[in-house]
Amino acid sequence: MIRSVADRVYLDNAATTRISPEVIEAMLPWMTEQYGNPSSIHGHGRVVKSAIEQARKTVAGLLNTSPAQIFFTSGGTEADNTAITCSIDNYGLTHAITSPLEHHAVLHTLEYLAKAGKIKLSLVNIDAKGHVDLNHLEELLQTNPRSLVSLMHGNNEIGNLLDLNVVGDLCAQYNAIFHSDTVQTVGHLRHDLKQLKTHFIVGAAHKFNGPKGVGFLYINADVKIHPYIHGGSQERNMRGGTENVYGIVGLGKALEIAYRDMDSHRTHIEHLKKRMIAGFREKIEDVRFNGDCENMERSNYTVLNVSLPPSDISDMLLFNLDIAKISASGGSACSSGSEVGSHVLGALGVAPDRGNVRFSFGKYNTEADIDYAVNTVAEMYKAVTV
Repeated sequence: MIRSVADRVYLDNAATTRISPEVIEAMLPWMTEQYGNPSSIHGHGRVVKSAIEQARKTVAGLLNTSPAQIFFTSGGTEADNTAITCSIDNYGLTHAITSPLEHHAVLHTLEYLAKAGKIKLSLVNIDAKGHVDLNHLEELLQTNPRSLVSLMHGNNEIGNLLDLNVVGDLCAQYNAIFHSDTVQTVGHLRHDLKQLKTHFIVGAAHKFNGPKGVGFLYINADVKIHPYIHGGSQERNMRGGTENVYGIVGLGKALEIAYRDMDSHRTHIEHLKKRMIAGFREKIEDVRFNGDCENMERSNYTVLNVSLPPSDISDMLLFNLDIAKISASGGSACSSGSEVGSHVLGALGVAPDRGNVRFSFGKYNTEADIDYAVNTVAEMYKAVTV
């Protein structure tokens, strides 16, 4: 069943997505003809500056907020670091609340600040499926009302979704600052920032078929923070450094396409996810799904984390999939080169001897991709003795 390179199956869209041809087309002029520095006051610079501001208006309009609240960054990690570090510094916060399942861009940043003595860090409890214990969150807020709360919207490994409205209401009740890592959901789910009680959300273009190396940070007008990166007056004095112009243009175009086609793409991708769930249940005994990813109402439709029975090939599962020309992940792609197991699956108590694979889907995937992946894994397990 080995496929040619041209037929390789890509099921790691939570790590990064294939850039849309429309996005490349929109970016090209800003790589070639329009090469001015947006900080320059001459004609070359003004034309480029206008493209940045148009992209900002596009992003703000889609998210239902003001362009003045959108700041472009190098990606989600920088945006997370900016929101966390600067809000703690600027507001003199001494306590932060997060979960053990957060992306390392959040978890490592908060752990660093706690180790440096800047904050006390509390981890909110999670249930057996990996959802935040909202009662425990309120208990933590009652004890420490003026805290930074950093909880992601859609988990990058297991896909669990957080109710941003409920958490936002709790944070408002206890005068807390609320930051949410929304990298996995921006471009896949709609966000109405005039309704959400969030102070910060983030996005990364390469998660919704845009270019790598560019993202954004939304900063609610009710909060004021100083820059995280100094050195220039770019981004209305919020981020020093010459802007990634063609990346920003690509981000705006990618988000525009994502919103334009979101309903049809969601229908298509949800169908693929359901097909994979059904296929694994039919073909592999004792297959499980980590977190709540099989629950279509409480998980992101783009992610499925599969837990396969213990076997002799569990440790080599991803390697064998790669040989079979299937690209998937064992957890967060940001830690794919680490020998340390997934902190998310560890926190959920997933048995270490099981084979765990994150399959994540995008608009370019097909039923044939899903069937090939399911059949390939099933054949691998038939060939070994548990």
